[in-house]
Amino acid sequence: MKKFNLLFVGLLVALVSLPVLQSCNDDDGYSIGDIGQTIGTIRVTGNHYYILSDAGNTILPVTNDPYGYQPVDGQRVTATFNPLYDNYQGYDLAVKFYRIYNILTKQIENLTEKNEEEIGNDPVRLIKDNVWIGGGYLNVYFVYNVPARHAHRVSLVKNTLAEPEDDDYIHLEYRYNTYDDETSYERVGLVSFNLNSLEDELKADAKGIKLKFTSAINGEQELTFDIKTVDQESNREVDLDDLEEDSKDLE
Repeated sequence: MKKFNLLFVGLLVALVSLPVLQSCNDDDGYSIGDIGQTIGTIRVTGNHYYILSDAGNTILPVTNDPYGYQPVDGQRVTATFNPLYDNYQGYDLAVKFYRIYNILTKQIENLTEKNEEEIGNDPVRLIKDNVWIGGGYLNVYFVYNVPARHAHRVSLVKNTLAEPEDDDYIHLEYRYNTYDDETSYERVGLVSFNLNSLEDELKADAKGIKLKFTSAINGEQELTFDIKTVDQESNREVDLDDLEEDSKDLE
């Protein structure tokens, strides 16, 4: 059996905090102390499920841990695991999951007069350099003030009310609505927006994606993702330990 050593960092896990694999001995195979992390998408096949990592690798659980987890096809997740076997029954890696956290997973919406107030446009605090495209999703890692009563709404929209821009980019806006309900307690959040509705445009003449948002610090800002960025995932560091499981603060 091939030892899944630190090369695993580049081959398996993209757009996550760097996984740590600590071995208790030098023998081939894995030890209980070997630990990895990944961000990916749940894929359900019959009575089984696996994670398709953002690097394109398949990770199959071969134990019942974590107990009670209910997989949903297309759900974005972060996972911490103990690797067990390479190239297992057609999957790249067989693992024992220690935990799986669901990431808020949403589609792109059209911003219209009808839903403009509901979608909102409150200032946001995005974590520097941690807005990226990976696994076919636009991923946003951010800081927010926990609500007291009403879950905050995060949205990725095409603004149908704005004049179209003739620059061959797909223009999107990241919107946030606090519903005027914020406490002083801060938390970090992660949301993934499915880009599958843009597939035809990206395959045609689009140069890439431009993302506009209102920063709480710097006002109106815009990020550009050229077509190479959209097609190829890049490594980012995200502290998965700071994320809350199945947060009810966001919708």
